[in-house]
Amino acid sequence: MPPTKPLHFLLVEDDDDHANLVQMALAENRVANTVDHVTDGADALSYLRQESPYESRDRPDVILLDLKLPKVDGHEVLAQIKEDEQLRTIPVVVLTSSEAETDRAKAYFSHANSYLTKPLDFDRFHQMIQDLKYYWSVWNQPPA
Repeated sequence: MPPTKPLHFLLVEDDDDHANLVQMALAENRVANTVDHVTDGADALSYLRQESPYESRDRPDVILLDLKLPKVDGHEVLAQIKEDEQLRTIPVVVLTSSEAETDRAKAYFSHANSYLTKPLDFDRFHQMIQDLKYYWSVWNQPPA
């Protein structure tokens, strides 16, 4: 089995309860993952472009993106990421409560790397985040 390596996640989530659950699940185990959290689409784009007040932040290894966001919605954030030559190779995992086929189709049309619907059950939600972390830190092989 390949060794696990720490990953830097950007969590774009406006619901504090969901954000806390994701951050707790990502922080568990021996891998020293880091998670930065922003609460709206405008801040996500500023963060990724390393604009004020995020100039000193490193670009993430993986973006966890909610769709229902204030200021700039998740679909627009995703579209802008994938249109930007400097950002498009960062994997974007849509992590949303929306089960709408139109949202899923639109996300994949905009080149989302994955689309996950948040389970309502806490244990299932926690397990999904653990599996997601494991996939991106162990199995996935990003470009050099």
